Amino acid sequence: MTDTVLLAREGAIATVTLDNPERLNALSRPMWVRLGEIMAELSADESLRCAVIRGAGTKAFAAGADIAEFARERCDSTQARGYGRAVEGTIDALAHCRHPLVAMIQGACVGGGLEIASLCDLRICGETARFGVPVKYLGLVMGYSELHALVRLVGHAVTMEIALEGRVFGAAEARDKGLVNRVVPDDRLEQEAYECAHRIAEGAPLVARWHKKFICRLADPATLTAAERDESYACFDTEDYRAGREAFLAKTKPQFKGH
Repeated sequence: MTDTVLLAREGAIATVTLDNPERLNALSRPMWVRLGEIMAELSADESLRCAVIRGAGTKAFAAGADIAEFARERCDSTQARGYGRAVEGTIDALAHCRHPLVAMIQGACVGGGLEIASLCDLRICGETARFGVPVKYLGLVMGYSELHALVRLVGHAVTMEIALEGRVFGAAEARDKGLVNRVVPDDRLEQEAYECAHRIAEGAPLVARWHKKFICRLADPATLTAAERDESYACFDTEDYRAGREAFLAKTKPQFKGH
């Protein structure tokens, strides 16, 4: 089952594909585990500048968990706890990936699919994308780690609405709620997602990592330390800063190396 999450690379941009199209990319336990392994691998890759996460085919990003395995994998609280630990490991790997993540969302993005998308840094969807967490109809709850990214992304009130109503809604409403950054025609989705990734990759990679780190840190109410504030100035000691400054003055395109 490890081949149901695919990893491809083109230059500084990686593509991670949830590859279970016959089941609308429903997430099995092995898929959760493999996705976590891939994210840890990518985070450690100094040459990477951006990753795009997508579903295989055109009908779904991911249509939640694979319910067909529940009787085997989540028949009681003991089993569910083990399953949940695997999911939590992947959530942690997504949340702590150092590189920018772009979710390319087509079709259904519900349940676990929405959890994965909410852990990305940018979300771009097609006009016919659909969103929601209808787990109330299964008698299931989202755990704390699963809810955390949604709360940080859209706030208490919207997360409460999504969880309590269990309603599936469209792309325009998702944009209004702050779940996605932009909505584009379905036939332009792939182009827009990769144009976004290339725009990110063109910048200084250390700057992208720092910006991601700083923005995520600001969600923590704890007071910033002096060392954290001083890290804002570390960029001035990098080769990329010198390259960018010199290229700007010379009116040429900078060549960033991540140093």
